[in-house]
Amino acid sequence: MAGATGAGCGSNTGRGGDDGNGKPTLSQWYHQYGEPGTEQAVKRYADDFDDARVKVQWRPGNYDQQTAAALLTKSGPDVFEVNGPTLDQIRGGQVVDLTDLLEEAKDDINPAVLAPKTYEGKVWAIPQVVDMQLLYYRTSMLKDAGVEPPRTLDALVDAAKELTTKNVKGLFLGNDGGPGVLGGTPLNAAGLELITEDGKVGFDDPAAARTLGKLRQLYAEKSLLLGAPSDWSDPAAFTQGLTAMQWSGLWALPQVKKALGDDFGVLPFPKEGAQGRPAVPVGAYGAAVSARSEHKELAKAYVKWLWVEKTEYQEDFALTYGFHIPARMSLAQKAPKLRQGAAGEAVRYATEHGHAEPLLWTPASKVAYQDALSRIIKGGANPESELRSVVRKTAAELRRVQSAQKKS
Repeated sequence: MAGATGAGCGSNTGRGGDDGNGKPTLSQWYHQYGEPGTEQAVKRYADDFDDARVKVQWRPGNYDQQTAAALLTKSGPDVFEVNGPTLDQIRGGQVVDLTDLLEEAKDDINPAVLAPKTYEGKVWAIPQVVDMQLLYYRTSMLKDAGVEPPRTLDALVDAAKELTTKNVKGLFLGNDGGPGVLGGTPLNAAGLELITEDGKVGFDDPAAARTLGKLRQLYAEKSLLLGAPSDWSDPAAFTQGLTAMQWSGLWALPQVKKALGDDFGVLPFPKEGAQGRPAVPVGAYGAAVSARSEHKELAKAYVKWLWVEKTEYQEDFALTYGFHIPARMSLAQKAPKLRQGAAGEAVRYATEHGHAEPLLWTPASKVAYQDALSRIIKGGANPESELRSVVRKTAAELRRVQSAQKKS
């Protein structure tokens, strides 16, 4: 599931005009999914829309860069899949307000993934499916070691150490030891936020340093699997018995089930401290409409038709080709593949404990935090001083963003 280069952004998209039968043509872009059948499915959905001819483009390469460039031109898409939109795209007037499309369905969209697509009370993209990360554990390995599934961060640290043997590591958080994938999840587990609802730094708290120090402990005690043949998003290290526990995504669950049967369980990231709570990182690509579209209202109608009204297509898109959660909570609750066992638990975790990166968590803040997290975990850097630096950087970013907001 990758993005796309800027090459080809100025190519003929087939946008505008009509199909020769009096119907206007809409151009719709998707990033390239790695799941067989997805491209054919979205083209089939598009063909079923009566009011326009929808030409689907599958965009390989660095998709986020490609769409960002295309939104500045007249040759970009009318409707496009987006990991954001970003704050700059919203403020720059590059995307259309879609709030009215959710007039009846807003309360049925998972609020954790809708929040980053909402700015100043308006919705700028309609979430398509929810992806989530979670902790897989090998039931038999834990039982043989007399270890309970860990529900606190202290228990996770202890379990990883206890489960580590000559041939098996206790935990796999990615080949870098965790900084790349964990992000703000440990802070959420400590009861903190990256950015508070009122736009302030949410981790200027002693609990943040305490929590990240425990991640360093996992690394220092050599409880983590490093240098696996594939990284955290692939469950191979877990299914091949290289690790007793692995942090991965819901998309891996069918592979895990096929390899291990019922010999596994799933958990959220364990809570840390008295104010902590389980944490589940979630995210969603959304459908957005370009402000440069010649057919804005028709493009909006298409987005509403596909991602609000056509619930059978939404379930098909989420669960027939890969393994994702429909953004509509009512669909997630009744989908047969998501009602039982580990999948049912995962849906409940995403609904009850889901966290998405806030819209105000800018790339500069994210890079500063990720770099600090890497130095803490891998280099043993002091968590307090590292986080002080990140807090200063994030506060400056928030001032910059809020200052630009006032000027606009």
